[in-house]
Formats: sequence, structure tokens, C-alpha cells
Amino acid sequence: MSAADLASGKGHKDENFPVASILIARKFRPAIMAFYRFARTADDVADNPAAPPAAKLALLEDMRASLIGESEGSIEAVALRHALAERSLSNQHALDLLTAFRQDVTKQRYADWSELIDYCRYSAMPVGRFVLDVHGESRDSWPANDALCAALQIINHLQDCAKDYRELNRVYLPLDMLERASLSLVVLARDTATLALRGVIGELARRTQGLLATARPLASQIRNRRLSLEVSVIQALAEDLAKNLLTRDPLSERVHHSRGEAAGLVLRGAGHFVAARLRPKRAGIESASRP
Repeated sequence: MSAADLASGKGHKDENFPVASILIARKFRPAIMAFYRFARTADDVADNPAAPPAAKLALLEDMRASLIGESEGSIEAVALRHALAERSLSNQHALDLLTAFRQDVTKQRYADWSELIDYCRYSAMPVGRFVLDVHGESRDSWPANDALCAALQIINHLQDCAKDYRELNRVYLPLDMLERASLSLVVLARDTATLALRGVIGELARRTQGLLATARPLASQIRNRRLSLEVSVIQALAEDLAKNLLTRDPLSERVHHSRGEAAGLVLRGAGHFVAARLRPKRAGIESASRP
């Protein structure tokens, strides 16, 4: 069995949020796409419902070995290894992702919010950190990045909570929150969410909104204007999805954006980007005009 046997066929254009979009300068895209293909391959391995856990872990180990130069078995890992070497970048972000994917194979439940955030530390935050490193951005932006990436991950978990349970027997909703609502996991197999489950999802959506509030300064902290614009767009998309999860039932309703909704939010994110970039100039003009 190879990683190719477990491929989902999903590509970067199928993701919920932009990946190396046209907003990103061309010179940065090859490294970002190499990282994406590595992550997509590992994700497909971990999420395949038919493959035995031992086989999944063996494939993920081969990816790790190929990433650090101990093997040539994983095409995607070797390609990323070369891309990192060309830019003198660390492989730590990719290794952190593999930690998360191994956890996906071996861990199916999360006790509380803290455990979920710890998972995001490996499954989501390294993605944003890598993109920032590729652009040569300051690590001072990592706290806001980490909040945004964790929010994106949790939004995906909430949107897919029924699918994850039905197909993978995997539950990211914190068990302590379900227990407080007197809910058993079988509610995730229903066609529609109960009021109690909607309450849990709503509480998690509100906590995610808190993460997004922490993440809001990120775009203005990024020096590269094209990356800053992409982050502004992603922030707008995420804020709207978190709001949707307060009113929509992910078991029976579409939470993902339609093309029209996404286009409107892209414009909103671009507007926020322009306003943020103009604000320092306006502040300087007003200060200079004071007697």
C-alpha cells in the first residue's frame, strides 16, 4: 500500500480557505504548494476510512524519514525537502504536521477545549507559520497567526462534525461540553442536530469568534502586502463562517460559502485591508495638522 492508493483526489482549489492564491507572489508559490501537497498527502493517509491504522502510521513514518533525508520513499516529502533546502527553511513545521496526522490515526476523542487547542498547535498553526517564514515575516506575528489557524481548524471541525463521526468515528467536539449538555455521541449520526447539540456547536463557534478577535491584527502585522491582503480575505471568510455556525445546523444545512457569498466576502476582506493600510497614513496626517 502506498500513499497514492489512499489519495482523496482533493486539491488546493477544493479547500475551504485560499491556498497559494493569485494574491501570493509567484516566487513564493512553489514552496507553499510543496508544503500543501505534503500536507494533503498526509491528511489523505490519516483520514482514509478503509486503511488499517498500522499501515497509515507506516506511511506517515516514511514521509517523516523522506522529509529528513533518511528515505526517498515519499515523493511529496522529498519534494518538500528540496524546496526547504532551496530557501534554507526549517522542516519543523512539516514535522509538527506529521505529529497531528499520527494523532488523527491514534486519537479519536478530545476531552476539553485545551486538548483541542493543543491538537491545533500541531495540525493548523504550523501551516500559517510556514507561510510567514516563506515570506520572511517576523515571528512576532505568530500569536495572531496561531489564533487564526486554530479558528480555521475548529470551523472545519464544526462543519464536518457529523461526517467525521459517521465515516471515521472521530469526534473533535470536546467531550466535557457534550457531557454538560447530557449528550451522547450518537446525536452526531442524526439527520438534524438537537437543540442541545446546537447549543454546544454555538458555544464552540463563540469561542472561535474569540480566537478570530485575537487574530484580527495579523494582516496589519504582515509586511508583505500581497500576503497581508490574503490574510485579510481569509479573516473575513472565517468570521462569516463562525457567525453562520451560530444559526445554521451543520448536520442538515450548508455552512460552506456559495461562490457568490465568497466573492462578497473577498471584497469585504479587501476593504478591511485597504482601510488598515490607510489608517496609519491618516493618523499621521491628522497628527501633523494639529497646532
